[in-house]
Amino acid sequence: MAHQHGPSVEPASASGRYIKHLAAAFVIGFSFMVLEFVVGFLTNSLAVLSDAAHMLTDIFGVGVALLAIVLAKRTTPTSTRTFGMYRGEVFSALINALLLFGVAGFVLFEAIRRFQDPPEVSGLPVLLVALAGMAANAVAFVLLRTGAKESLNLRGAYLEVLADLVASFGVLISGAVTLLTGWRYADPIVGVGIALFVLPRVITLARRSLRILLQHAPERIDVDEVATKLEAIGGVNDVHDLHVWTLTSGMEVASAHIAVDKDAHGTGVLRAAQRVLADDYHIEHATLQIESCDAARRCDHLTW
Repeated sequence: MAHQHGPSVEPASASGRYIKHLAAAFVIGFSFMVLEFVVGFLTNSLAVLSDAAHMLTDIFGVGVALLAIVLAKRTTPTSTRTFGMYRGEVFSALINALLLFGVAGFVLFEAIRRFQDPPEVSGLPVLLVALAGMAANAVAFVLLRTGAKESLNLRGAYLEVLADLVASFGVLISGAVTLLTGWRYADPIVGVGIALFVLPRVITLARRSLRILLQHAPERIDVDEVATKLEAIGGVNDVHDLHVWTLTSGMEVASAHIAVDKDAHGTGVLRAAQRVLADDYHIEHATLQIESCDAARRCDHLTW
């Protein structure tokens, strides 16, 4: 007999609580992106243009993140979409990672080309746009910082804003060096520095997104340990077909078959197993099948 423990209505995802913050970050980013493109083309600065291109991916990424949240909030679970659209947020994070990877690769390529013949860059406009960028990104950074701890989707947007903040600081240095010394290599060097700063964070974000999409167990949970704790419950003979995965950030779910002895009380075992998952692993949504040892042996014939 199968027993399910969990809310009848799917909980709101973590990022849904920060939708206004994400929208504000979108408006700030869009406004500053336009400014950077204008200044970048007028000054011929690779540092500014690379940051503007990076900002363009941010705008697209934040827009996708917003769309994913809206879909998750408005699309309720149905008979065909039993988990709603929560996974859309994870896809958004992966798209952001791919976009950032592409931008970093382009900047590295362009910087290598410019090292051969660095163009003249006007330092003062670069310096001013960098100061404006730091202020804009600092506001967006504060808006998204708390939500990034709870949502992978928001963390993708947060990492992009963080990269932009560092990039603006790099552009500030580039503008100052160019203005004071006229050294043309400052601009491509900063461009390379921005790309190298972004890449490790992109890889981490992509890896975390793929773990969820491939339904790996959350990194914080030892599945063998979960099985051991469930088997330690009185009356439990065996635990098999145990699966633990993440639906979206902050929403872990589990399923398992629990074989019990003949004289075991099924409801008592079920409640004890639910307490173990909820108290020790913060898994509130679990589908647990309590079955006899004879029924458990039939599971051995499953091919996957």
